[in-house]
Amino acid sequence: MNHLHLNPNPNLWKGRSSQEKEYWHQAIQLVDDLAIEEGKEKKIGILGYAGEEGVRRNQGRTGTSSGPEAIRKVMGPMAFHLSDKTLILDYGDILTLEDDMESSHALISETVFQLLQNSHLPVLLGGGHDLALAHGRGIQHYLSSKKEKLGIINLDAHFDLRTLVDGKGHSGSPFYQLSLEYPSNFHYLCLGIQKAANPKSLFDRAETLGESWIDQDEFSLTNWDSVKESLLNFMDSVNKIYLSIDLDGFSSAFAPGVSAPSPMGFSPELAFRVFELIAKSKKLISMDVVELNPQFDQDRATARLAARCVEFVLRNYLA
Repeated sequence: MNHLHLNPNPNLWKGRSSQEKEYWHQAIQLVDDLAIEEGKEKKIGILGYAGEEGVRRNQGRTGTSSGPEAIRKVMGPMAFHLSDKTLILDYGDILTLEDDMESSHALISETVFQLLQNSHLPVLLGGGHDLALAHGRGIQHYLSSKKEKLGIINLDAHFDLRTLVDGKGHSGSPFYQLSLEYPSNFHYLCLGIQKAANPKSLFDRAETLGESWIDQDEFSLTNWDSVKESLLNFMDSVNKIYLSIDLDGFSSAFAPGVSAPSPMGFSPELAFRVFELIAKSKKLISMDVVELNPQFDQDRATARLAARCVEFVLRNYLA
């Protein structure tokens, strides 16, 4: 067993008893030792990232390492509306030991690659948003021989295009690092950008990279037609989509349990409209939900929101 990996904990998947498969805890299959299920049939692969070193390096509030556990706890008793034949596999968590975030990233990238090679839709549960670097590397490795354009759609209050600190990446730098490592296949759309959370230099960097964004003032239900048009145009320009959901993009009224809460974020209703378009596009290749910090959550509201995001995307993806 890899020392950076924890096998899935069956005690996290609990819920009501039922003779039929009616709840998520009844549908989940636990897989030990990262033994990736082979075969060409479509599968869902859940992988946790119990890491917060990237948040610490970015001077954020630590506590995100407990995020994957909190999401699983609230998903277990949720009603299950996917097909009974859907294979949903929990592969446990990848850890960061001491401050060695880079080693955990390497294992995440290799695991994402293996999941994609074996017909999974990877669903990664964070953990800090530095996860996106490892996640993106795994997807790019998989697509490298297929000559397909990857589009990254990030719902977030922040660009996460910051430079490295003392030569090291962090939770604010993953997409900048991906842009440097894959300059010919980096296509990025960020939804929900807040001016108060991003200095002008980051707007300049996004413009220099030729990337797209919709700021918080325009990312609203009242402006949905314009948002939808921009989203569809972006999706039409790529072959595959990696969806990243940073919970701090939501208003703190819905997501108080994050490292960087904001009262000015977007609503679940708006985000779920975006998720529906992406999930039904048939281009979704992988997704993650990041920055849950249970230490600051209230009545598990943020954990429940994270779980609902995953469930909604999968329900529409498999419809």
